Amino acid sequence: MSEMRLKFEQVTKENERLHAELKEVLEKQLEAFPFMPLGTDIPADEGIVRNLQEQLQLTNQEKEQAIELWQTVLQEHDRLQRQYQERMTETQIHVAERQKQKVIFIYVFVNFGINQQFLKTVAEQNVELEQLRKQLRYKPDVISAQQRETASDKRLQQMQSSIKQLETRLRVTVQDAEQLRTERTTKYANLEREKYEAVAKIQDCIQLLEEANLQKSQALFGEKQKEEEIKKMKDEMSQLAEDTAARIRKAVDSAKKQYNVQISRLTEELSALQMECGEKQGQIERAIREKRAVEEELEKIYREDRGHESDNRKLEQLHQKYLLAETTKGDLQLSLQTTQNKLKQLEMNSEEEKSRCQEIICKLQSILDSEREKSTFVSEQRLKLQQENEQLQKEMEGLRKLAIEAQQKAKIKISTMEHEHAVKEHGYEARLKEMEDTSQKSTAELRRLLVAQQKATNRWKEETKNLTETTEARISKLKSELSQQKLRSQELISQLEVANEKVTEDEKLMMEYREYINRLQRRLSQAEQRASTASQKVQN
Repeated sequence: MSEMRLKFEQVTKENERLHAELKEVLEKQLEAFPFMPLGTDIPADEGIVRNLQEQLQLTNQEKEQAIELWQTVLQEHDRLQRQYQERMTETQIHVAERQKQKVIFIYVFVNFGINQQFLKTVAEQNVELEQLRKQLRYKPDVISAQQRETASDKRLQQMQSSIKQLETRLRVTVQDAEQLRTERTTKYANLEREKYEAVAKIQDCIQLLEEANLQKSQALFGEKQKEEEIKKMKDEMSQLAEDTAARIRKAVDSAKKQYNVQISRLTEELSALQMECGEKQGQIERAIREKRAVEEELEKIYREDRGHESDNRKLEQLHQKYLLAETTKGDLQLSLQTTQNKLKQLEMNSEEEKSRCQEIICKLQSILDSEREKSTFVSEQRLKLQQENEQLQKEMEGLRKLAIEAQQKAKIKISTMEHEHAVKEHGYEARLKEMEDTSQKSTAELRRLLVAQQKATNRWKEETKNLTETTEARISKLKSELSQQKLRSQELISQLEVANEKVTEDEKLMMEYREYINRLQRRLSQAEQRASTASQKVQN
C-alpha cells in the first residue's frame, strides 16, 4: 500500500507539473501572437493555435481518464483483498469458537459423568454400610460381617483405584483441553490483532483516499479557475490583438494617404519646376544667341565704319540690348539656382522618406524574426511535452507491472492460506477423532464399573445418545459451514478472475488510448506542417 501511495503521489505531482507547463506554453503562445504584420493571414494562424490548444486539452483529458481508470482498478483490487481477508478472519474465528465450545462441552460432560458416578458409588457404599451395621446389630455373626466388611473394603479400594485412574485421565484430558484453549486463545488474539491491523490499514487507506479525493477536487477546482482565467486572458488578448491590428491598419492607411498626397504634391512641384527650368534654359539660350548676334553686329559695325554718327546710335541701342540681355541672364541664373535648390530639397525629402520606409521595413522584418523564434520555441516545448508523455507512458507500464505482481502475490497468499486452512482442518478432525475415542473408552469403562446400576446406565446411555446426536448434528453443521466456506473461497476466486478480466480490459483500454495518442501526435505533426506552411506564406 505504501508503494501504491508513493506512485499515486508521483502521478499527481507529474500531472500538476504538466498542467503548469501547458499553462506556461499557452501563455507564451498567446504572448507570441499579439501583433501581426500587414499582409499576413491572422485568422488562419489563430485557427491553427486554437486547434493545437484543443488537441492539448483532449490529450490532458485522456490522461486524466486513464489515471481515473487505473485508480478504479486499484480500488477494486483493494476491495477484493479486504473482502477476502474479512471472510478468512471470520471463518477462522468461527472455527476457533466452535472448537472451543466442543472442548468445553466434552470437559463438562466428562466431569459431570464422573461426579455422578462418584456420588452414586458413595451413596451405594453408604447404603451398604448402613445395611452391614443393621446386620451387625441384628445378627450375632461377626465373622460374616467382617468378611463383608473386608469385601466392601476391597470393593472400595477397587473403586478408589478406578476413581484415581479416571481422575488421572481427567487431568490429562483437562490439560489437553487447557492446552487447546490456550492455543485457541493465542490464535484468537492473533486473529483479533490481525483484524485490528487490517481495520487500521483500511482506515488509513480510506483516509488516503479521502485526502486524494480532496486533493483531486481542489486540483479540479483550481484547473477550472485556471481554465476560466485562461479563457478570459484569451478573450482579452484576442480583443487587444484585434484593436491593435485595427489601430495599426488605420495608422498605416492614414500614413499611406498622407505620404501619397505629399508624394503627388512633390511630383507636381517637381514637374512644374522642371517645366520652369526648361523655359528658363530656353530663355538663357535665346539671350546667349542674341548676345552673340549683337556682338557679331558690333564687330561688323566697328570694322565697316567707326566714324559714322548713325552707327553710334545703333551701337548705343545694341549696347542697351546687351545690358538687358545680361540682366535677364543674371535673373535667369538666380531663378535656376533657386529651382536647383528646391530640387535638392525635394530630393533630400524623398531620401528621408525612403529611409523612413526602410526603417519601417526593418522593424517589420525584426517582428517576423521574433515570430519565427517564438514558433521554434513552441516546437521545442512540444518536443518536451512529447518526451514527458513518453515518460508517463513508461511509468504507467511500470505501475501495470506492479499491479500484476500484486495480483500474483495475492494469489500465492490465497493458495497458502487455503493450504493452511486444509492442514488445520485435518488436525482438528484428528483431534476430534482422538477425543471421540477417549470418550468411547471412558464410556466403556464406566459401563463395566457400573453394570449393577442399570437404571443409571440406561439414563446415561440415553443422555450419551442425545449428546452424540447433538455432536453429530454439530459436526454436520460444521461440515456444511466448511462447504459454505469452500464455496465462498470459490466465489472469491471467481471475483479474482473477474478482476483479472477487468485488468485485461484496462490493458485493452490502455492500448486504445495509446493508439489515440498516436493519432493525436499525427494531428500535431499535421498542424505543425500547416504552421510551417503558414509561416512560409508569411515570409513570402
